[in-house]
Amino acid sequence: MDPATILVSGITVFMLAVFVGFEIITKIPPTLHTPLMSGSNAISGITIVGALISAGTQQTPLTTILGTLAVMFATLNVVGGFLVTHRMLEMFKKKD
Repeated sequence: MDPATILVSGITVFMLAVFVGFEIITKIPPTLHTPLMSGSNAISGITIVGALISAGTQQTPLTTILGTLAVMFATLNVVGGFLVTHRMLEMFKKKD
């Protein structure tokens, strides 16, 4: 396949993923956001592994840069998810 076709295919998949993700997130009631954040930590962990592989293989400078950015953003998502989950669990503890 020629590089232009691969680029257009990649951009198309990315744009569809952004649209579907936005539509799904906006349809979720606010009461479910915190529990879903906990579940997304596992998915972000898988994303980190894939991003590390992408950044580590260093096939092209672009894949290295995008892989590094993906590691950074997925790590932020995991840390944020754990902080939100911890805060949510604190709400259910008995007060002394």
